[in-house]
Amino acid sequence: MTIERPVGTDLESAYDVFEQSINLAFQQEGITDEAAEEIEYKKELIRRSVQDSDSDMVFLVAKLGERVIGTISFGPCGDDIRSCTNNELDHLGELGSIYILPEFQGKGVASGLIQAMVKHLQSEGVEQFCLDCGLALAQKVWLRKFGAPYVVAKDYWGNGTDHLVWLCNVADYDLG
Repeated sequence: MTIERPVGTDLESAYDVFEQSINLAFQQEGITDEAAEEIEYKKELIRRSVQDSDSDMVFLVAKLGERVIGTISFGPCGDDIRSCTNNELDHLGELGSIYILPEFQGKGVASGLIQAMVKHLQSEGVEQFCLDCGLALAQKVWLRKFGAPYVVAKDYWGNGTDHLVWLCNVADYDLG
């Protein structure tokens, strides 16, 4: 597996990662109506990051040969984090778009992507980042990887559906 910045020829394969992993995640959460919009949003983000040298988003992709099997991004703090934290973390960047093809989930791809992004953030002098998640199954993974959340927005997505926000120090994830 290699991890690198995506180029134009990686876009179709990255789009496939979004389509498969987002559809599965949203299906598992019972919110399939919202998957298409999220998929298109992520496609636009990665496309802009590849095609616009001034993009404020940085993507990395995990590849096996020429096939993208996972993605991760870093960019400006998103609306849900702003809302859940009363804008306390607006000055930080957000780690996001961590999507792995279903057949590669649980095999260290996300961990490799996180580690590679941490190294990139260190090289840029970034000391902290935030991330968020509203999907219950994914929250379990992030709780294991990132520990206790900074904020739990109770019932953010409706009764019994919380949104979690983490505040992380880059140095805590430098495993190399």
